[in-house]
Amino acid sequence: MRKLILILCSALTVSCSTPARSTEETTEAPKERIVSLNGTLTEILCASGLESSIVGTDVTSAFPESIQKLPKLGHVKSLNAEGIIALSPTMVFGKKDEIKPELEKQLIEAGIKVLLFEQEYSVDGSKRLIKEVCATVNAEESGKKLITKIDEDLKGISSMTHVPRVLFIYARGAGTLMVAGDGTQMQKMISLSGADNAVNGFPDFKPLTPEALLEANPDVILMFESGVESLEGENGIWSIPGMADTKAGKTKQLVVMDGLYVSGFGPRLGQAVTELNKKLISVNQTSN
Repeated sequence: MRKLILILCSALTVSCSTPARSTEETTEAPKERIVSLNGTLTEILCASGLESSIVGTDVTSAFPESIQKLPKLGHVKSLNAEGIIALSPTMVFGKKDEIKPELEKQLIEAGIKVLLFEQEYSVDGSKRLIKEVCATVNAEESGKKLITKIDEDLKGISSMTHVPRVLFIYARGAGTLMVAGDGTQMQKMISLSGADNAVNGFPDFKPLTPEALLEANPDVILMFESGVESLEGENGIWSIPGMADTKAGKTKQLVVMDGLYVSGFGPRLGQAVTELNKKLISVNQTSN
């Protein structure tokens, strides 16, 4: 009997000395499931440490490369709510001028938090977008670091002895050639790099014609890598009607960069501007 009492007391002592785990310690907050419907927003989220929370993106989300393994929902202009809802997201990120109101309504009715942002194509606009996106996911410190990085990268811009006239051509095959006018991200990027946009006097993009090309008479042609590929290489560029009679066509001055990198106005803005600046200085030295 005495042995039994000692065993019971010993068991009680062990039980009392082992602290009970509280519900608060063992219950973790549910992880967000994010769908990002814009390449720049995806880049900001990933740079802020949220890549593991992203479960799907649109086709413009191409950076970082690791994001390519996720389901692609198509182009933002042709998205349907069913495809997004099927990924069971808790949050959807997009741009105000890209997401259709009916799509936004369907997602909200499905109980999904929809976060839409405005983007201004400027250094301050990029910083503001980064700050706003990071604030929504409690990553303010990451946002500060990304903004500081932009400022540091922009210090690498060099002045040009000759300011080149740069014509950006958006191409989707020889049948679709567009040039960037006032207020476009490419016009702003060319200006930030220290060069002049070869065309002006119209907003947005407009079709490229031989007459407009000759009037612009650019020193340098700027294109996306995807655009050059759609024309089957550089020979396709120099074969554009009217190109041979321009300064750029005569000297074969071409700068090619990744589309999202040079037009995204996201965390890599300073890096992209500096790289464009250096490429333009390089081709200037070659042609002069």
